[in-house]
Amino acid sequence: VIASVHSKLSMSEAEATERVIRAIENPYCRILGHPTGRLLLMREGYSLNYEKVMDACVANRVALEINANPNRLDVDWRHIRRGRDRGVMFSIGPDAHGVDGIDDVDYGVGIARKGWLGPEHVLNCMDSDALLAWCSG
Repeated sequence: VIASVHSKLSMSEAEATERVIRAIENPYCRILGHPTGRLLLMREGYSLNYEKVMDACVANRVALEINANPNRLDVDWRHIRRGRDRGVMFSIGPDAHGVDGIDDVDYGVGIARKGWLGPEHVLNCMDSDALLAWCSG
């Protein structure tokens, strides 16, 4: 299951962090989608305590999505590098709403590289057996 926030984006940092961590702690959640909720040139990402969110991801085996849609490019590469250093796993998703958006995954690969991720940090790079093993914990 991919959990993503799509409403009530103006919560305080403490409220938003608690909300996201509750989603991460759901036993069915495996990926936190577009973690900051930002839309470039339209909406800043919501305030979160990223250290707490990343620690919750590690503790609950939840990956952070690198959303490769050019209108999002979410999560910022600086968060990626900090997450990698904490042991966070990542997934790269194009946020495609049609076939024409699938190639946007290339932007996500670029962001992952900028955040110094190697294939061992990215779910998309796993073979099916390794991915199923990771998801089942």
